Amino acid sequence: MGLIHHFFALALALSAPLSQAQRFKRLDTLLGACHMYTETFDTCMQDVFNDLRVFFKNGIPEFNIKPFDPHKAAYVEQRRGDLHGIGGYDLILKNVSEFGWSNSKVTKFKSDLDNNQIEYSQFFPEKSLEGTYEFSGKLMGAAVENAGIWNLTLYNYSQTTTVRRLGGPGSILKVHVEVDKIGGMTLHISDFFGSRAVHLNNIADTVINSMWKAGLPFLKPLINELVSTAFTDIFNESFRYFPISNFVK
Repeated sequence: MGLIHHFFALALALSAPLSQAQRFKRLDTLLGACHMYTETFDTCMQDVFNDLRVFFKNGIPEFNIKPFDPHKAAYVEQRRGDLHGIGGYDLILKNVSEFGWSNSKVTKFKSDLDNNQIEYSQFFPEKSLEGTYEFSGKLMGAAVENAGIWNLTLYNYSQTTTVRRLGGPGSILKVHVEVDKIGGMTLHISDFFGSRAVHLNNIADTVINSMWKAGLPFLKPLINELVSTAFTDIFNESFRYFPISNFVK
């Protein structure tokens, strides 16, 4: 039951002009119709989530809930293999912003209240991410250490997110995101071959954006891991103590 309380902090970013009393009243009105341990609870919560998308760009200062569109992650790191071996690398993303949440739609919601777990599928007509990167590894046998900016846009994109509480109230939340479908993608990485190799950087962008479908089996696990890591941080930072139990019966 506690996990549901924190999940809906994502959706409950109500407009700034409302007083705290007005916020509580509005939350009670919106969520009070959903009753746990009933056959209609999951569909009710799915509808509520979609009704509240318009508020994702605001926040709830009383509960220290930050705006969620764009979603921001200060630091995400991904490592593969031995940095000195073939294919090993260390990728650090900083100041990541992720846009598109307000236009997304939850297409399926499933709760497991007894095990403090929820799973929901979400469709994005367009999701875009941007930030800076630092890369260390080997490329075609040569050591590479580069840094720059990057941006990624996904079209007709869908994902399934699973969130589970590992212990009692206030304990850590574990988040896993699984890519379901990518209809289209554009990716730009600056200075990957060095700031002077403008021609090679342009070729890399062209190759990636024309052949991304062939590389999808490789890209999907990377996207899953990066997004899951960022989500785990933001869930635990902002949503562990949100008292939604005051509203959902």
